[in-house]
Amino acid sequence: MVGLVLGAAHGNPRCRELMIAAALAELAERSDTMAQLIGQHGSYEPRRAQLPDVFAALAKAIIYQQLAGKAANSIHRRFSELLDGPVTAAGVLDLDPAAIRGAGLSGAKRDAVVDLAQHVVDGKVGLDSLDGLDDEALVGSLVRVRGIGPWTAQMFMLFELGRLDVWPTGDLGVRKGFGHAFDLEEVPSARQLQPLGEPFRPYRSIVAWYCWRAIDTATPDR
Repeated sequence: MVGLVLGAAHGNPRCRELMIAAALAELAERSDTMAQLIGQHGSYEPRRAQLPDVFAALAKAIIYQQLAGKAANSIHRRFSELLDGPVTAAGVLDLDPAAIRGAGLSGAKRDAVVDLAQHVVDGKVGLDSLDGLDDEALVGSLVRVRGIGPWTAQMFMLFELGRLDVWPTGDLGVRKGFGHAFDLEEVPSARQLQPLGEPFRPYRSIVAWYCWRAIDTATPDR
């Protein structure tokens, strides 16, 4: 629900800033660890895009899967340069698949980006309607695309749509960061991390971001 409220306020940057400031204050009050992380790493950085570029953001999330930030950024830049303009579904379908591979995408990621483009062109994924879906429905819509799993959908919700209660338990960086920040004896599994996030609803996106910062993990916003 908080994600949808933030989405509804996308035309009012001041409103978003006040919401995030209030969320940081509340998290710091709930948890000494969060207070320390906020003090050490500064304010939460991810912001909803003023005009979300849905296809380009999803393509970027696919490229970033399982890659370090610097390598992912370099591949994404070369991929974007192939389009010689905005990254669009129609533009991707016009590209030579070999050229996409030449930009550094693996065969699986190339096929995923092309499949996403085909879904969009065919109307199977409605870019204009995704923002109005709740988190569960949005993930369910996107995972039908080849190569898009919950992580990719979650990164899209967190970094492009600016939703504040995304909890990517499958992300190893979040799990490592949480274990480090909260002095756990072992890195929690995805299943173990799920309930550990409950005390931080409805601001789990913020907690996840500080978990990445705790171990200096590069993310799509950097």
